[in-house]
Amino acid sequence: MNKGKAILVGAALLFTTAAVHAQSMKNTIKIGALAGASVPSNNSAAAAGLDVAYQNLITPHFGLGVATGYQHHFGKENNLGGTKLDNNSFGVVPVAALVRYYPKAEGIYIGTDLGYGVITGDERVESNYAVARPDGGFYLKPEVGYHNRNWNIFAHYSKVFTGDKGTINVGNASQKYNTGIIGVGLAYNIGLGAGR
Repeated sequence: MNKGKAILVGAALLFTTAAVHAQSMKNTIKIGALAGASVPSNNSAAAAGLDVAYQNLITPHFGLGVATGYQHHFGKENNLGGTKLDNNSFGVVPVAALVRYYPKAEGIYIGTDLGYGVITGDERVESNYAVARPDGGFYLKPEVGYHNRNWNIFAHYSKVFTGDKGTINVGNASQKYNTGIIGVGLAYNIGLGAGR
């Protein structure tokens, strides 16, 4: 085979491999990590966790899927009306739908996870008070970030809405139970085979 044919065959193989690989990103598993500060920092100071999600690109710009993972919230001491509260750490396991919008093949994207956040850990908010922690609530995680074929780098706000459950009252002061995080995250995309 002469040099020209070899280059042509090599280019064709490269193009075919790239095309098949491009199709394989229609269905992806996203595995990532996130961290952030608690907002407001009533009963926890910070949180860190892992994300796992499945995404199907309905169109080249719009993805739907499911998301879960685990967020660990680090309990903190809080002075409430002169009384020191030693708040327990707890976890959040989201069970959510995933929605993403990608204006371009690479660049800025926006999205959110919506569903239910299961709260795990000690049954009490604080060690010395018999106030039960909430079991969970509506889960919301909007995010904005940068994406390419392999990575998503994002800023997020995560929250489980628990209403007044878990609130501790001491005299005229109260500590509302909080699961809010504002922070950053990173996710790696794993293609699941050829598209349609």
